[in-house]
Amino acid sequence: MHQPTSPPQPQPHHPHPHPDLNLTPTLRQALEDLADATGRSPEDLLRDAVGRYLDEEGAPVRAAAERLAVAHADLLRRLGE
Repeated sequence: MHQPTSPPQPQPHHPHPHPDLNLTPTLRQALEDLADATGRSPEDLLRDAVGRYLDEEGAPVRAAAERLAVAHADLLRRLGE
């Protein structure tokens, strides 16, 4: 029988954006300053920055994978049979 789950509990606010993220004091201060200036949380800024970085770094990897898939489409099709 399915038991109802309790609602998610709010996470405690950490004095630093992420306890496992080892930012230099300079980066931490810059992040806090930007968060204050923009009215956004440091967590939101970090999430956006990481997302942009992954998109940028992942683009060439995805392009290479697509080129390989096209170049070897016949082999991949035969392996799937």
